Amino acid sequence: MAKKQQNYDVRFDVMGLRKMATILSAALILISIVAIVLRGLNFGIDFTGGYIVEAGFEQPAELPAIREALASNGFEDAIVQHFGTTTEVLVRLAPAEGLTGAKVNTDVDRVLAGLGQGDVTMRRVEFVGPQVGEELREQGGLAVLIALFFIVIYIWLRFEKKFSVGAVAALVHDVVITVGFFAITQINFDLSVLAAILAVIGYSLNDTIVVFDRIRENFTEIRKKAPLEVMNISINQTLSRTIITSLTTLLVLSALFLLGGESIRSFAIALIIGVIVGTYSSIYVASNAVLSLGLTREDMLPVEKEGTELDDIP
Repeated sequence: MAKKQQNYDVRFDVMGLRKMATILSAALILISIVAIVLRGLNFGIDFTGGYIVEAGFEQPAELPAIREALASNGFEDAIVQHFGTTTEVLVRLAPAEGLTGAKVNTDVDRVLAGLGQGDVTMRRVEFVGPQVGEELREQGGLAVLIALFFIVIYIWLRFEKKFSVGAVAALVHDVVITVGFFAITQINFDLSVLAAILAVIGYSLNDTIVVFDRIRENFTEIRKKAPLEVMNISINQTLSRTIITSLTTLLVLSALFLLGGESIRSFAIALIIGVIVGTYSSIYVASNAVLSLGLTREDMLPVEKEGTELDDIP
């Protein structure tokens, strides 16, 4: 039976833009690192500690009016968002000197009751200590590092060490740029954003593995072309799949961003940035890094163990 003829046509010279992509990635990483160091992240109460107040209204609550009323009564940094329904409101307050749970309950209840939006029921007032927030911040960073470590081991065992370097380079690239975006915009960085970053790592890794699988397959089948040409062919063969998957994911995330409410907006933003950057990095960072490390066809061939010739003798 004749072997199916593969299509080795190159519609787009993707790797022809690798030098420009390298400059772009370096610039974005540099800007992100500078922003993280100089501006820092706008940590949410999950990491800094503070008070969480849940209140119920008789009618749909008007968040801008609530924010303005709280700000005029000494709660300038209050974060107000719907919680579940439009009649449920969640207020997050940063810790301050002299601020206690009883005072928060009394003052916030007074402010909300004076808005003229019907009766207000205070459902709960909780305090998250700064020490707990610091532990969550440290454990979150440790979770990202552990995830990257096991990814290195996985890629190394499944492919080859040059591929593992390329995969990790792409993942670090994605994480730094996503975090840098939050440092630049000062959007609230909480546990949901950290969860989104871990999801971005998984998404980017899956996209990278699809490309790497095709590169490895083509390296063993295409014997008369240079590594750069094989890379170009492989990326072209997976490009339609990559674009369709990314666009479909972005449609869902856009719906979350526009309709999901304030409580998951930061989560949706982090995933949108991560998917865009992750799609780009699977092509121009991971593959480019592998090519720069001097990947050859011999790297793809299994190592022949000594004595296999004797094992074949009957």
